[in-house]
Amino acid sequence: MPEPHHRFLRACLRLPTDRVPIWIMRQAGRYLPEYMAVRKQAGDFLSLCKNPELATQVTLQPVDRFGLDAAILFSDILVVPEAMGMGLNFGLGEGPILDPAINAPGDVEKLRVIDPEQDLDYVMNTIRTIRRELADRVPLIGFSGSPWTLATYMVEGGSSKTFSRIKGMMYDRPEVLQALLDRLVDAVTRYLNAQIRHGVQAVQIFDTWGGVLGHDEFLEFSLESMRRIVAGLERTGPDGAVVPVILFAKGCGSHLERMAASGCDVVGLDWTTDLAQARLRVEGRVALQGNMDPAVLSATPERIRREAERTLKAYGPHPGHVFNLGHGITPDCTPRKVAALVEAVQGFSFGSASS
Repeated sequence: MPEPHHRFLRACLRLPTDRVPIWIMRQAGRYLPEYMAVRKQAGDFLSLCKNPELATQVTLQPVDRFGLDAAILFSDILVVPEAMGMGLNFGLGEGPILDPAINAPGDVEKLRVIDPEQDLDYVMNTIRTIRRELADRVPLIGFSGSPWTLATYMVEGGSSKTFSRIKGMMYDRPEVLQALLDRLVDAVTRYLNAQIRHGVQAVQIFDTWGGVLGHDEFLEFSLESMRRIVAGLERTGPDGAVVPVILFAKGCGSHLERMAASGCDVVGLDWTTDLAQARLRVEGRVALQGNMDPAVLSATPERIRREAERTLKAYGPHPGHVFNLGHGITPDCTPRKVAALVEAVQGFSFGSASS
């Protein structure tokens, strides 16, 4: 199988690169004025996600503006529960609302088995359009939420600060939660495989809420579901190239070795994990992605540069590092700060790094 030529894909597979590649979680978003203009044109967030032409525009905006090393599909993790039959809307200033919330075994049984080619055809159309417009300048990353993270929204009925409903289900009715997770393992596997068939060149599984679980609960209710998805993925794209798989579980650095053993190619880290120690802990089994604190982007450009260099030097001159933030860009960031970060990473070399 031929080696990839894109530095992002090479880094994911722990192959040598000319420099460390960079992409940024939530790189297409509200901090960009051009994004806000397209969102206004679409009418609302969900309509933007479901319009392939406009979703392509916002996917490409940060790549065109900053020269990033990868694009990530513009969509939302909650399109999967919607495709399974749940009502989804984004209340103004309220976040996502899913209705009716999952509470009983009968609610789980009512969920549809998705056919991504039909139920999520707008995502597949967006992928094809992005690939055409990118013209192989950089690779395209597809994604899904993890079963545990999707389940939190489905059981809570939206966002939560306490996760009391889903944790109550986990402790009192674990069989109901497991039935829901099983449905989601199937749905996410189907969804990501469809994305791969339509042209994404890497996939990331976002476990945004894995960090709210206890040690044993994370292993049982989150990591095991992700491991099953990784095992079920088509790891070769239509062009015969390897499709790397990234696991990102926020707040779960203590489980790094277990995530590295899941079968994935890359483990994403948040800023609470020491990157130098993480590289030693995984013993070359996977590449690492991350892990600068997004809050650094509120600092001066000079401080941003220093923090970027500190992150790069923590990993060191070894293959297998993808630079990213430890979570997504916040809406109050400014494009000038992101430009400073990208310039710092792309201009860095170990031979000329400042002290």
